Amino acid sequence: MTPHKNGTLDAVTIGEAMAMFVASDTGDLAAAERFVKRIAGAELNVAIGLARLGLKVGWVSRVGNDSFGRFTRQQLEKEGVDHRRVTTDDRFPTGFQLKSKVDDGSDPLVEYFRKGSAASHLSVADFDRDYFGAARHLHLSGVSAALSASSLALSEHAAQQMKQSGKTISFDPNLRPVLWPSEREMVKQLNRLAAYADWVLPGISEGKILTGHDQPEAIADFYLDKGVKAVIVKTGCDGAWYKTSQGEKGAVDAIKTDNVVDTVGAGDGFAVGVISALLEGKTLPQAIRRGNKIGSLAIQAIGDSEGLPTRDALGDSY
Repeated sequence: MTPHKNGTLDAVTIGEAMAMFVASDTGDLAAAERFVKRIAGAELNVAIGLARLGLKVGWVSRVGNDSFGRFTRQQLEKEGVDHRRVTTDDRFPTGFQLKSKVDDGSDPLVEYFRKGSAASHLSVADFDRDYFGAARHLHLSGVSAALSASSLALSEHAAQQMKQSGKTISFDPNLRPVLWPSEREMVKQLNRLAAYADWVLPGISEGKILTGHDQPEAIADFYLDKGVKAVIVKTGCDGAWYKTSQGEKGAVDAIKTDNVVDTVGAGDGFAVGVISALLEGKTLPQAIRRGNKIGSLAIQAIGDSEGLPTRDALGDSY
């Protein structure tokens, strides 16, 4: 990809991409015979969403020297995501996943085939100081942190360096308990990583696991006490609740939709809205409103990123 003309990035993120095969028919995955190939990955969804809104975004990862790795690069190119720091690893494969099709608004079943993937071998060696330094914002999630000890080390190193450089950092816990040796270790490491962030975006159920609290304000206070500047707690069908280090707090109502097609990726869409708006200088309530809007659009399309809007599709109201 040709570097951006001004040499800078609005945001950079780290994560794993997987080829995703979505069943064409509802029912048990074992009975599915036809699938549609798409791309998946929490941090990649955010990168794609930000790029569609016109932001300059870099994505750092490793892919295998295989068709899935080539497919990933093709999708990054198509979406306009900078992938100069995506390494092709000849030793390990690109992961993939199978996803069931649902038509009743329930969560689809997802089966992952990612153990030993190229991205799980991400490490501090993948940190390019100049590349990260060219970005004004770093987005991290608990998925890349969960892939391996070396990937966690990369996330923490990136957070340390970006914080020292005065850049903003967002963190979405995106819990994946099955990837951690224990819940205790997951809670310890993700809370440690969250403490580097300016903006933390947990879901209400995630917040309960990570903090031991079940009320939005108590969850927010847990992270504010660690030096975080703003905590936005996703409260499901109610929308989101926020509190800042300055004591500002409040709720922002959800944007209702009856056309729920695929719930996977809603949280990533929410992150896209919040991050993009804050980087544009909008207020926190305005940013959350945009997050709610994009989250509502994400669940109306099959696929993890297919429902993420362009700037024109989002409209001037957000």
